[in-house]
Amino acid sequence: MKRKLLITLSFIILSFIAQGQTKSPAVFLGYQLGERFTPHHRIVDYFEHVAAHNDNVKLEYYGETFEKRPLMVVWVSAQGNIDQLEEIRMDNLRRTGLETGSPSNQIPITWLSYNVHGNEAVSSEAAMKTLWALVDPAKSNNKTWLQNNMVVIDPCVNPDGRDRYVNWYNQKMNTQLQPDIQSTEHQEPWPGGRANHYLFDLNRDWAWQTQQESQQRMALYQQWMPNIHLDFHEQGINSPYYFAPAAVPLHRQLSDYQLEFQETFGRQNAAYFDKNDWFYFTKEVFDLLYPSYGDTYPMFNGAIGMTIEQGGSGAAGIGVHTAESDTLTLKERIKHHHTTGLTAIEVTSKNASRLLSEFEAYFDQSPQGKYKSFVIKGDNSEGRITGLLALLDKNKIQYSQSGKSTSLRGYSYQKGKEEAFNLEKEDIIINAWQPKSVLTQVLFEPEAQLQDSLTYDITSWALPYAYGLAAYALEEKLEGSTTYPQPEVVNNEVDNSTLGYLVAWNDVKQATFLAELLQEGIRIRSAAYPFAVDGKSYPTGSLIITRGGNDYVKNFHQKVTQLANKHQITLGTASTGFMDSGKDFGSSTVRTIKAPKIAVFSGEGVSSLNFGEVWHFFEQQLNYPIAVLNASDAGHLNLEKYDVLILPSGSYNWENGEMKNITEWTKAGGKLIAIEGALELFVDKEGFGLSTFISDQQKVTFDTDQEEDLTSPYRDRERQAISNYAAGAVFEVDMDSTYSLGFGTGGKYYSLKNNPNRYSFLNNCINAGVIHSLDQHRAGFIGYKAKAKMKESLVFGVENMGKGQLIYLVDNPLFRSFWENGKLIMANAVFLVGN
Repeated sequence: MKRKLLITLSFIILSFIAQGQTKSPAVFLGYQLGERFTPHHRIVDYFEHVAAHNDNVKLEYYGETFEKRPLMVVWVSAQGNIDQLEEIRMDNLRRTGLETGSPSNQIPITWLSYNVHGNEAVSSEAAMKTLWALVDPAKSNNKTWLQNNMVVIDPCVNPDGRDRYVNWYNQKMNTQLQPDIQSTEHQEPWPGGRANHYLFDLNRDWAWQTQQESQQRMALYQQWMPNIHLDFHEQGINSPYYFAPAAVPLHRQLSDYQLEFQETFGRQNAAYFDKNDWFYFTKEVFDLLYPSYGDTYPMFNGAIGMTIEQGGSGAAGIGVHTAESDTLTLKERIKHHHTTGLTAIEVTSKNASRLLSEFEAYFDQSPQGKYKSFVIKGDNSEGRITGLLALLDKNKIQYSQSGKSTSLRGYSYQKGKEEAFNLEKEDIIINAWQPKSVLTQVLFEPEAQLQDSLTYDITSWALPYAYGLAAYALEEKLEGSTTYPQPEVVNNEVDNSTLGYLVAWNDVKQATFLAELLQEGIRIRSAAYPFAVDGKSYPTGSLIITRGGNDYVKNFHQKVTQLANKHQITLGTASTGFMDSGKDFGSSTVRTIKAPKIAVFSGEGVSSLNFGEVWHFFEQQLNYPIAVLNASDAGHLNLEKYDVLILPSGSYNWENGEMKNITEWTKAGGKLIAIEGALELFVDKEGFGLSTFISDQQKVTFDTDQEEDLTSPYRDRERQAISNYAAGAVFEVDMDSTYSLGFGTGGKYYSLKNNPNRYSFLNNCINAGVIHSLDQHRAGFIGYKAKAKMKESLVFGVENMGKGQLIYLVDNPLFRSFWENGKLIMANAVFLVGN
């Protein structure tokens, strides 16, 4: 008895000592959580403080943002679990099959991610409160949950976006609480803090990993493969709170237990919310289909993934009046997220054994999807194949080389139907008999099966379409014979006798090479016709880099060879300018590519996401300079400095002055590229060739907008509205491969259509990419009215205006930067059209 009392007293004394060392957020920061927003560096300071004073908290920096802010996580658990942290990690990988052996512990991993959207800024405040609750000696229940639970807290996935919002808000907020929604502090300016530095939505980037935050975070995630993942968000101020279970559509690859656990968690969280009279909703809005979210990606990797949404976001600030005239405060929002985080830790602890057994069973099951093997033809563009394999590597998806030749039958992504094909030795095989079985099937499925057409995001993402690859899906198991060989490092040799270097033009890798050559002042030409020289053939658009015309370039041969090796470009060579077939190098059809001076519009009215995609494409992929202009200044900018102007999608508020300046610049020789919504500046307007319908007769044939049933029940209106909606539908586009906008496409392009806008073929202009028939719909949801309008419609076109060109890109070719297939289209528009 005395011994037990002594141990108890010792524990109490040690607890008070620890409490004296570890400060609460209020003591450490100097203000109560919820009184103001905390800058990211102070959040980092607090997490470092807690980790420094608690042996059962381990902090790890896993990367940094573009703006050099640190990315970090902490592990929190009972001391004995922290002491065997590496063994717990390895055991979890053993459950997935990514590591061999049998697990020896029963410790699940609960991963809590906060602030992936920067202006949903309650998240990081709640993360500090939750961390404190796990180390606070007064919270004994929390310690019990840590006995069989490894908690991972990422306090801020998107520090750059968060600080963009927080720094602005802390400058604008009133000293006295000001809940008036019209007050400046509730009117966040463009582009807002939601996205990262390059204005990408990081919550759509889990699978694609185009952003450096995602790449670094996912490298850590793959090392742990957590069992539970909560992704904390905010929504509009008049939506109270959302938590699982999720809404339909639910992807068919989700397991019964994953859905059951969401229900278990939801009911426990509801009990706490009910006790406090907090409103919430479940099973609405947020579905589990698109695979690149913070809930779906973990789900397709065997975990329980859940989106958590608090009402508030950037408009809420410290406090705001809702539509019911209640005041929603930051302090309340913190309490809600804090409660949900602790609920997840509690429910995981109480269900630890079954959670782990079901997690392991998820990876032991036989493939469930219709298609179980996928073949990527080996004769696809090397650059496109390399890009795909790099993505598979990031996601730990295994692949192999065929190593054999045989006849097979499978679903052709290109044709959109089953057909016979020849399997060749160089083909790549990805099958579903591997640890990442479900993720593999989901990323390659030609068509996602929808339980409901009302979805929160796009409905098609099949990688062969995204990368523009000839590929097949098979219903049976197909195994490769050999490990896919690592690509050989290109090692072009300097040859001073070479008349010219030749590069086939068929993917964005060549565009990156071209961009650097131009910046080095090297003169490059592009072939408008296919040609053959010295026994080798080259397609339309191929780059020609000759000695002649580059005599001013010091060490010309060394420089071209060095840059080619850097970009892993295999150089062809020509010993003569006299072609075996096609146009000679001196032909007027072999045109010099000018190094363009490029600018892109930004600011109010411009889609921040599309602007970010353009900005990122030039700076991070092409490494080519681009000026950023404010759209509101368009009427008085000196545009003579630029050769190319890019209008991202958006709602431009331009009047006569702005349009006049832009139009006169184009007619004087400028190249104007309009993307998606920006086309509304020109459609059916005098002086431009873009029209919705080419004739009154066509309008009668295709205009279905007037067929709406005006007396339909109110509840059916949303469902009826989707008949005019496009949710990431893939269409095969017929490209004019003889025209520069279509160079390198081989006459086909697979476009992701995210808007229902229809434009007719251009009259007396260039219809570079078109949809002729509704049979060209390959995958993804598009409403029946919207689909009917796609027949005989424009996707890419060019209108000559005076000495310049206006390029219409109806569909965004840079969508989320994962639609690799479209990057060549953008490169063609910028570098080749008009030369």
